[in-house]
Amino acid sequence: MITRKYLFSLTGFLLLVIILISCGNSNKNNQNNNGSDTNKVVTSTLEGNISISGAFALYPMVVKWKEEYMKLNPNVKIDVSAGGAGKGMTDALAGLVDIGMISREISTEEQSKGAWYIPVAKDAVVPVINTNNPEIEYLLNSGLSKEIFQGIFITGKIKTWGQVSNNKTDKNSIKVYTRSDACGAADVWAKFLGKKQEDLLGVGVSGDPGITQAVQSDNYGIGYNNICYAYDATTKLETKDIKVLPIDINGNGIIDDNEFFYHHKDSIISAITDGRYPSPPSRDLYLVTKDKPTNAVITAFLKWILTDGQKFVNETGYIKLTTDKIKVANDKLK
Repeated sequence: MITRKYLFSLTGFLLLVIILISCGNSNKNNQNNNGSDTNKVVTSTLEGNISISGAFALYPMVVKWKEEYMKLNPNVKIDVSAGGAGKGMTDALAGLVDIGMISREISTEEQSKGAWYIPVAKDAVVPVINTNNPEIEYLLNSGLSKEIFQGIFITGKIKTWGQVSNNKTDKNSIKVYTRSDACGAADVWAKFLGKKQEDLLGVGVSGDPGITQAVQSDNYGIGYNNICYAYDATTKLETKDIKVLPIDINGNGIIDDNEFFYHHKDSIISAITDGRYPSPPSRDLYLVTKDKPTNAVITAFLKWILTDGQKFVNETGYIKLTTDKIKVANDKLK
């Protein structure tokens, strides 16, 4: 038989256990609230919309930044469209978009109209030909000097592929393709040749995809592309039916070991990074707004691009900014 005394003792013991468990849970909850034992999940309070347009060169990178940033800030909606650097600048200065993507230097005239800008990454423009070019072996081994490129794109004095390779039996005409839209790729390629975009000869084609398709379908074609269109994003090899045409940088008529870096995207990125590939046609890429941004959502996005966002630059096939350039850009945002 259970005595009353024993029953009271058992009841007291159970009450003590309940009290101890409650205290333990209370302490644990307090520790969680203080962040000492578990990681707090922080939900962004940012809310708003950002519209972006402009350079094809920067489009894949900004799309990647958009995707990653919206994961962290689900209440921020970002819309990105490509249309060329000229469109990005025009749209930004006219207030049609919040941010313009620009793949060339910002002119003094644009700055006087309120163009405020920061560099965000780096890439390059490369000359491209069809894999079925009749002189493909010669071209890949010897490359072309700046003077030869000038004869094709600027003066038009070099008209056949046989002239390039000194093969008198090859009378196939060179079919030159250039950009019809105001763009950074044409601007920086022309700058490499000592001229401006309007000086470039060729059939005008809109956008990087247009140049790629034109050269892919023409055995005798030559054009120029941003590296993110000249190389496949998955394999990092040259885009189907496209070969990147080496530049004979020292003009000795052969592609030396230190000039051989076009066969793989990682190789040319290394060459751009360490300066073996010339600038131009390598260049910085910019984001532009009409005057310094005051919208907290836009400012936060730009700050993120210059900090945590930089970790996505190399994996997306671009080149990170130097530490000094990032510091200068961050100072502009303060």
